Amino acid sequence: MRVNKKCSCLPAEEKGIHIINIRAIEDIGYDQHESTLLNSLSKNPDADCKYGLYFRDGKRKVDYILVYHYKKSSSGRTLARRVHHNDSSTRSTRQDQPLPGKGVQLEMGESEPHMDYHEDDKRFRREEYEGNLVEAGLELERDEDTKIHGVGFVKIHAPWNVLCREAEFLKLKMPTKKMYQINQTHGLLKKINSVIQKITEPIQPKVAEHKPQTVKRLSYPFSREKQHLFDLSDRDSFFDSKTRSTIVYEILKRTTCTKAKYSMGITSLLANGVYSAAYPLHDGDYEGENVEPNDRKLLCEEWASYGVFYKYQPIDLVRKYFGEKIGLYFAWLGVYTQMLIPASIVGIIVFLYGCATVDENIPSMEMCDQRNNITMCPLCDRTCSYWKMSSACATARASHLFDNPATVFFSVFMALWAATFMEHWKRKQMRLNYRWDLTGFEEEEDHPRAEYEAKVLEKSLRKEHKQKEKHRYFPEETANKWRQRVKTVMTGVKLTDKEKLTWKDRFPAYLTNFVGIIFMVGLTFAIVFGVIIYRISTAAALAISSTPSGRSSVRVTVTATAVIINLVVIIILDEVYGCIARWLTQIEVPKTDKNFEERLIFKAFLLKFVNAYTPIFYVAFFKGRFVGRPGDYVYIFHSFRMEECAPGGCLMELCIQLSIIMLGKQLIQNNLFEIGIPKMKKFIRYMKLKRRRSLDHEEHMKKKQRYEVDYNLEPFAGLTPEYMEMIIQFGFVTLFVASFPLAPLFALLNNIIEIRLDAKKFVTELRRPVAVRAKDIGIWYNILRGIGKLAVIINAFVISFTSDFIPRLVYLYMYSENGTMHGFVNHTLSSFNVSDFQAGTAPNDPMDLGYEVQICRYKDYREPPWSENKYDISKDFWAVLAARLAFVIVFQNLVMFMSDFVDWIIPDIPKDISQQIHKEKVLMVEVFMREEQGKLHMLETWKDKDKKKGENCNNHSPRLSRSRSGSLSSCHSYPLDV
Repeated sequence: MRVNKKCSCLPAEEKGIHIINIRAIEDIGYDQHESTLLNSLSKNPDADCKYGLYFRDGKRKVDYILVYHYKKSSSGRTLARRVHHNDSSTRSTRQDQPLPGKGVQLEMGESEPHMDYHEDDKRFRREEYEGNLVEAGLELERDEDTKIHGVGFVKIHAPWNVLCREAEFLKLKMPTKKMYQINQTHGLLKKINSVIQKITEPIQPKVAEHKPQTVKRLSYPFSREKQHLFDLSDRDSFFDSKTRSTIVYEILKRTTCTKAKYSMGITSLLANGVYSAAYPLHDGDYEGENVEPNDRKLLCEEWASYGVFYKYQPIDLVRKYFGEKIGLYFAWLGVYTQMLIPASIVGIIVFLYGCATVDENIPSMEMCDQRNNITMCPLCDRTCSYWKMSSACATARASHLFDNPATVFFSVFMALWAATFMEHWKRKQMRLNYRWDLTGFEEEEDHPRAEYEAKVLEKSLRKEHKQKEKHRYFPEETANKWRQRVKTVMTGVKLTDKEKLTWKDRFPAYLTNFVGIIFMVGLTFAIVFGVIIYRISTAAALAISSTPSGRSSVRVTVTATAVIINLVVIIILDEVYGCIARWLTQIEVPKTDKNFEERLIFKAFLLKFVNAYTPIFYVAFFKGRFVGRPGDYVYIFHSFRMEECAPGGCLMELCIQLSIIMLGKQLIQNNLFEIGIPKMKKFIRYMKLKRRRSLDHEEHMKKKQRYEVDYNLEPFAGLTPEYMEMIIQFGFVTLFVASFPLAPLFALLNNIIEIRLDAKKFVTELRRPVAVRAKDIGIWYNILRGIGKLAVIINAFVISFTSDFIPRLVYLYMYSENGTMHGFVNHTLSSFNVSDFQAGTAPNDPMDLGYEVQICRYKDYREPPWSENKYDISKDFWAVLAARLAFVIVFQNLVMFMSDFVDWIIPDIPKDISQQIHKEKVLMVEVFMREEQGKLHMLETWKDKDKKKGENCNNHSPRLSRSRSGSLSSCHSYPLDV
């Protein structure tokens, strides 16, 4: 196996040189290098390199870190080793002489322990890969003398020429020298903006990037041929740390290692354990004394602190530090939180309206009036007795808080709010694209994932094996083909360019996905059904209670405990479904990371949506719909009677279910999962490292390098969990808002904490993620639009079928004698003769109320027992049903039309931004035209000079002219070469 000598990496067997063998090393001429290294230990060189932010020379900045594990020699402490890869002269020198500690006969009869095959293989891959990185122009420095036992670090620096080359490849827009004035508002708008700026000044973050700008630099894709256009006065800061790490990561993905069975990039090397981690460094410490100012510290003070919860986010600084993709997430979260403020205010007004009119609500007053003496039928067989409707007075009054005419207005308002929010975000997104120079950015196809490359290799080798079996009668020809195939693989030719995975290859995975998702959805339904059984059985068991208080609180107890069980199950299944969705996506083997992320998001959202909303859908649309009637109830397993809604309707129970699940998910997931679990993982990792750490006091007291500190942080796992949490919350705010007007308020309070919680996690608890360019939030926008459209339909059905809004309108305009709601409760109740009970279902104690009951009432539209078609569905039922369906159609189409009108009337691109973009294009054309004119003028000047020289040459003697014919020809050819 060939060893790439251009990468001067020491083998894993020789992690360092034992102190006892220093004499042997001096004998072969390495005294100066190692003695200098020993002397440097006493000078604390870590301060010169700012504790890991720079190379040992203190000049070259560390742009990226590769981490690997190695087996350290147990025979004693190793010396510090810093292996440098610098310029080409250094590399060529090292090709002619052995590496320190290599090929040396060690004294005292000691020998290094033999490494196993896997460690050898990983070491060879690292050697070749790092050699290829050096050939790509990167500079490397290795450090194995760390406080973390058995962990080595490779520091990577990208020099200026590499940064320029890659910036041109990636078409990075960089600021030019040309600056132009941003169009400012005039007149009344200018005065209004100045007043708003003065009012909002206390809530603005104190960062330079957040101040309003009046001028902007013209940006243009970087080009090495046009470097004169760019402001290169300070080359060290021209490419910021975020851009440098992005460039290095692109090189890492593109560079391959071919010593394995197939070409491997950094993703494959990480997946195979050759490297254990790869990450860019944070800018420095964010807390402590004498900490130098840096962007991380500024973000911690002005963004990732609960004390600044009332301030705007410094989005431009977030983008500068973390990249556009993470910046867009926090910008979207900020816009969403701001838009929740008016929704919360309107929701509070609707709730207060319900509180103010509860004493004027005639239906609830009739239910609470004990003079009506309405006797209701038993809620369960045998053990339950007859009961007075006035006992449900509290439930009826509470239902009015959420079931009143104002909730219909609020549903329409929230549908328009969702459309306005989407339009507002699109406009905000365009402003950010303009500010962040992303207007012309188009995402290019990403590199194939490591798993996809491995699958393609497996397919190609399988195909070769079949061809070999087919041509076994031509062994020589087959062997030549096989040899050519292996040669092609070993030279690093990407198989993904020749082979691709078809739907036939993925069919088993697709089938597994389909069956798996159906099974998970069925499991969710089964759990909800189990909770229904629990509610029914618990209600029957509590009804047997001899205490009156126990019997009166049956409904509240059953509802509360069932909702808590649902909450616990939802939280547990959320984590389970997240893992299952990832596994199902992995077996599909998507080609790129973008495809993988989109498929993962779709599966995870589908499963988590079903998990979170199935119990709520049951209460809203199914509970109390299939109960039957007294004497002919519907039973489950021939023993459990289907549960009914309360006399005031199921809307109150829907409100309780929605509020507990929403608040419980937010509180538990925020406090337990987002705060508790990361801190627990960090503590466990700290204890493991402390247990493995050397007992040497000097090493223990040494300050950690920046890359060691960052290695102990939690790796970045992507934005999918963050988006998913907010999308599910958006569903709670919009889908069933007719039953819970306070949902926007609780979402607002949660998001104020969520922004700072996520910010603190990104700044202090996670490794710095690789900056990713993005111009939008991707598939999440389509999911939000889908939820907004679905919310209109669901709220229409909630108002029509779950609340009593439509039955009240029908009664008011069709059946009321005096145009009021008096008599509405009696109109919605049907009568039942107790003598018609089925055998064994009548109450055991018919005299529980103190008198004999002949007729009991139940909520339904049915014919009375004295009618010819007793207990059949009455005409009133069909009238109410027709009105409900008509309302759904009218409400849905009207609100959809209004939402589309809002979408149409608000332009996606703000007018001032479109003008600025056009202005940039015009200015860019002017810059290039001026440059071309300058070139033409220079060319004409050279031609004039050349003509004058030609005339001077013609004035000389013929002999002199002949002697200078060569120079004349060169003079005439010079302008042509230019």
